[in-house]
Amino acid sequence: MNIGVIAHNSKKSLMENFCLAYKRILSKHELYATGITGRRMEEVTNLKVHKFLPGSLGGDRQFTEMIERNDMDMVIFFYNPVVSDPRQADIERITRCCDKYNIPIATNIATAESLILGLARGDLDWRNIV
Repeated sequence: MNIGVIAHNSKKSLMENFCLAYKRILSKHELYATGITGRRMEEVTNLKVHKFLPGSLGGDRQFTEMIERNDMDMVIFFYNPVVSDPRQADIERITRCCDKYNIPIATNIATAESLILGLARGDLDWRNIV
């Protein structure tokens, strides 16, 4: 399955810890991430990550286009909902796009863990049929 990961600056450490904790599961799938997030994922896990441009330079749009082509099976998007973000439109675009195309998306650690453990159990195998 194709798993997309985006983490805003204040959530990069959370993303790194998440990827380390679930490296065994992630290693069985194709990973996609925006530029800096992808580089940091590779550095901490030694997993291969297909990297888009940095989010602010068009990576968010590349990410969304992959969702629209139904080439993304799951998205983990760690952002800080407490801080006002000038890229709020990008956040909303990605989450709306996932909803429109029935792509499971996690925007917090609790949901991300549920999705990744479900992925390991085969709960998302229905995506192979779509």
